[in-house]
Amino acid sequence: MRLPCPLCGLRDRREFYYYGSEDYLDRPAPEAGIAAWDDHLHLRANPAGVTRDLWYHETGCAQWLRVTRSTVTHEIFSAELVAGLKGGAA
Repeated sequence: MRLPCPLCGLRDRREFYYYGSEDYLDRPAPEAGIAAWDDHLHLRANPAGVTRDLWYHETGCAQWLRVTRSTVTHEIFSAELVAGLKGGAA
């Protein structure tokens, strides 16, 4: 699989570290109860189809990317810098 890095161009997936679903960016408030934090950390959806995931370009530009892809066909639809997303920072 090849990922389109917005800064480095099309790169082999072995240059990246897969982190998981973009849901990680939507953290509960610091004062949220333990159940909210437990759900956030341990209960993840595993959909078949289009997902948005976080990838770190480890051997390239050292940036976090949000990659929109299909888990069924492995097609990559887009990749964007997390730093450029509204409220996003990883």
